[in-house]
Amino acid sequence: MKIFNLNSEQQLISQCQKGDTKAQMTLYKKYSRAMYQVSRNIIKDDMRAEEAMQDGFLSAFEKLGEFKAEVTFGAWLKKIVVNKSLDYLKKDKLYDKTESADNLKLIDDEIEVDLTEKIDAVKKAMNELPENYRIILSLYYLEGYDHEEISEILEMSYANSRTMLTRAKSKLATLLN
Repeated sequence: MKIFNLNSEQQLISQCQKGDTKAQMTLYKKYSRAMYQVSRNIIKDDMRAEEAMQDGFLSAFEKLGEFKAEVTFGAWLKKIVVNKSLDYLKKDKLYDKTESADNLKLIDDEIEVDLTEKIDAVKKAMNELPENYRIILSLYYLEGYDHEEISEILEMSYANSRTMLTRAKSKLATLLN
C-alpha cells in the first residue's frame, strides 16, 4: 500500500487537472472504498451506491479546476459523493422530504444509543429506517456533518435538521429495543 503525503496528492491533483488518466486512477483507488461507504450509507442498494459513487468521481474530475484546496481533497470529494447519492435517491423517488419545519414538533428527550456495543444491531436497524431518517443519521454520525451542513445538503432548516435527527434517533432506539 502506497503512503501518500500532501505534496504527492497535490501533484496527483495537478496531473488530473491536465487529464492524466493514471493520476485519476490513483486518486480513484485511494478514495473509492471510503466514498463507496459514504454512498452506501445513504443508498441501501449496492449497485446504485456504486453508480452514485462513480458519478461523484466523474463529477469531481470534471470540476477539478474548481478545487481550491481550502479543504482536503477527500472532504471536497465526499461532499460531491453525498450530493450525487442524494440525487440518486431523489431520481429514484426513494427520498421523500415529507417533514417540513411547519409540521415538526420539537422533542425534548434525546435518546442515547451506545453504538459501539450494538454495531451490528444498529446497522440492521438503520436499514429498516425510512430513507430520510437513515440519511440524517448517516450524515451526522457516520460522515461527521453538523446540523448547519446537513440543513444545507438536505435543503431544510437548521431546526428541522435537529428535530429530524432526534426523531431518527428515537425511531432507531425503538427498533433496537
